[in-house]
Amino acid sequence: MSKAERQEMVETLTATFRGASTIYVTDFTGMNVARMTEFRRRLRAAGAKYVVVKNTLAERALEANRIPDLASHLTGAVGLVLAGDDPLPAAKVITDFAKEFENRPAVKAGYVEGKAVAAEYVKRLGTLPSREELLGQFAGALNGVLYQVIGALEALKEQRQAAAS
Repeated sequence: MSKAERQEMVETLTATFRGASTIYVTDFTGMNVARMTEFRRRLRAAGAKYVVVKNTLAERALEANRIPDLASHLTGAVGLVLAGDDPLPAAKVITDFAKEFENRPAVKAGYVEGKAVAAEYVKRLGTLPSREELLGQFAGALNGVLYQVIGALEALKEQRQAAAS
């Protein structure tokens, strides 16, 4: 790669990182092409992107975006998951895929909402229920409370009718 090509790649990466408010650093050692393709497909479905570039180029792009906290994790076979405003879907894909395929890719670190986070944080994010699941659980709980209130009102009505008789 010539110096001009490297500079162009850094500029492209810088722009790409600027558009991603969530970045996860992963180690893809041991993943074959078929698994990598499947992983990318699942990430795309979750609204994320998987990028594999030279570590030095990624480091320069991260520094240009003032995200130096991840540079220390750019060693070995590194791939970057770039997600939008919602960090959960991409974390869920990484966590589920790692469970399915012998802990690959392995999460090294992340950058969520302007802060560097540890691998354990990303794994915990991946185990949280989605927004839709949480809304469903809330609606179910609210429905249960509503039935209890209705039951209490019916009991009170019957008690008052019995007392009036």
